[in-house]
Amino acid sequence: MSKLSLDRILQSQGFGTRKYCRALIEDGDVSVNGTVEDNYKATFDTADLVLTVFDEEWRYREHLYVALYKPANFECSRKPSHHPGVLTLLPEQFTWREVQPVGRLDHDTTGLLLMSDDGPFIHAQSSPKRHVPKVYQATTAEPVTPELVEQLLAGVQLHDEPAPLKALSCVQRGEHLLEIVLEQGKYHQVKRMLAAAGNHCSSLHRSQIGGLTLEALGLQEGEWCFLEKEQLDLLVP
Repeated sequence: MSKLSLDRILQSQGFGTRKYCRALIEDGDVSVNGTVEDNYKATFDTADLVLTVFDEEWRYREHLYVALYKPANFECSRKPSHHPGVLTLLPEQFTWREVQPVGRLDHDTTGLLLMSDDGPFIHAQSSPKRHVPKVYQATTAEPVTPELVEQLLAGVQLHDEPAPLKALSCVQRGEHLLEIVLEQGKYHQVKRMLAAAGNHCSSLHRSQIGGLTLEALGLQEGEWCFLEKEQLDLLVP
């Protein structure tokens, strides 16, 4: 952490342009650690700094790490084309900070989505070399059979892949429900694997990444939360 002027701090936290941040401060709309500060040139140590802007409290964060319970019909894109983007579910200043999804879920897929403005973190989490397991619940159009489970565990060949792809784990949870664990993260992988095995995915939900689960986060559909160090540590394979 370091000492920065208050206008720079606000700008770094996504509250707008430097000019706009200076106006907020001069208008008395910003408090620092509980005290109103109207001098935008005042400097503060960013360690453990708490800002209050328009009566809403924000802790200074050098980078943002966020978990979102993604609903259906939202696109994992900063420039969505057919459905609202997931950034519309987050505070406006996250857009100013160029927060983006870590990987993607299809617009009709629900569940755990990581988001961040930390480029190296996004790259590391998206890299297939990390082998981070991800847990999905797939609802199938046709009934699940033992043969289907065996195929997914043994591996199925997709037309654009050099070798068969297989699930780390595949367990039947209902007549039309599978719990599938993957680590590759290929494009539309669960849906394509089910199709290659002779079935069809009618809905898909991601409940876990590494050791981080939606259940433990306590999020409802459309809700988000900051991830702290102990939660980020659960993402390490």
